Amino acid sequence: MSATRLLVIGADAAGMSAAHQALRTAGPGLAVTVLEATGDTSYSACGIPYWIAGDVPGGDALVARTAEQHRAAGIDLRFGATATAIDRQAGTVTYQDAGGEQVLGYDELVIATGASAVVRDWAVDPGTGRRYAGVAPVKTLADGAAWLDLLAGLPGGAGRVVVAGGGYIGVEMAEAARRRGHEVTVITRTRVMSSLDPDLSARVEAGMRAAGVRVVTGSPVVRLDVAGGRVRGAYTAEGERHPADLVVLALGVTPNTGFLDLGKLPSGPGGGLRPEPDGSLADGIWAAGDCCEARHRLTGTWTYLPLGTHANKQGRIVGTNLVTPGTLRFGGVLGTAITRFAAGPTYLEIARTGLNEHEAAAAGIEVAALVTEGSTASGYMSEADPIAVKLLASPSDRRLVGAQIVGGRGAGKRIDTVATSLWHGATVDDLAWSDLSYAPPFSTAWEIVQIAARRLAERL
Repeated sequence: MSATRLLVIGADAAGMSAAHQALRTAGPGLAVTVLEATGDTSYSACGIPYWIAGDVPGGDALVARTAEQHRAAGIDLRFGATATAIDRQAGTVTYQDAGGEQVLGYDELVIATGASAVVRDWAVDPGTGRRYAGVAPVKTLADGAAWLDLLAGLPGGAGRVVVAGGGYIGVEMAEAARRRGHEVTVITRTRVMSSLDPDLSARVEAGMRAAGVRVVTGSPVVRLDVAGGRVRGAYTAEGERHPADLVVLALGVTPNTGFLDLGKLPSGPGGGLRPEPDGSLADGIWAAGDCCEARHRLTGTWTYLPLGTHANKQGRIVGTNLVTPGTLRFGGVLGTAITRFAAGPTYLEIARTGLNEHEAAAAGIEVAALVTEGSTASGYMSEADPIAVKLLASPSDRRLVGAQIVGGRGAGKRIDTVATSLWHGATVDDLAWSDLSYAPPFSTAWEIVQIAARRLAERL
């Protein structure tokens, strides 16, 4: 490696994985500088709802590696440094910090700027340009601390919380607010957990309703009822008003690429960068993490699936390849994900991988699908909980296309069995006859995922 100056923009999963891996690979001759717009580094954003719910003792517990640890490893980590422009010809990055505008040179550049929570216009006071009081996303450690204060400040410890959005963060925040004793209404433009097919999504909705959550589907929040600058309610597209002391913005995320000249870099219509499998974006420029799209392993098409697991892998690949080119390649994504809803009488683990029926149809893939119901353990064990497994496969070659799981304790991580099968192009027959583990507290003698595969195989 001829480069001696590595500059990384972004100090979370992808950026710091790249920085440390480059140092490990290149040795002390490499000078690594990391610019971070916030004051936090290497933390689990996915853990924030569980911190708010009380499962995590504090924000510090979500930090995987502190700034002091990064600096002790030889990384020049600079907080409050917001990149504003890249001059590829000069090999420089312009950024703003407390001292004003700064310019820093590089030999190799890694863009790992992550993503920001989507904030709709209706959440912002046009007079101040700031969000209305009581309205906030759940993306950063600062957001988590703010939500603890907001929820603690509700009258008598019980208030009315509207969650705008029914995806992973929406479900998790509904759980957190409900467990803290508040009334919760989830409002979503389609349905709860729309990444699942409707038959599995309906099971999640039923569980949430059983826990006392009001669920409004098929109609998004379009405006707020505000008095004195503070939210008092949320209106759906149908004009229905839902009282609200607080509104959670769980509307997804968007890539932090606004400072880039996307016309001169490979990128998608949503602003996500499109690096090569080795992580390279352009000469001397690399990209990784939630600011990027990735190739779907089944369809080969670009897709935006921001997840920490992808970010860490991509960062490590970039950190290796910028020192020893061509060593590693990113193999794509399947969209494997898991969450839970646990409040009141309800405990549900929710997981998916590969394509759902709508995604398969959009990709021109014909599928056969089957839902199989069973138990997470042998029926005579107290740990046994109901579970529903939905498998999708191609009738033409019997290859697995996707899976969804909704069930009790121990249900969700079974998705990894199917994800591994998908990754390697397995058929339903391969999965049905795989050698999987068995013990009464964990599984029946015929593991439910294999029963599902066998039944789908018989149908095919």
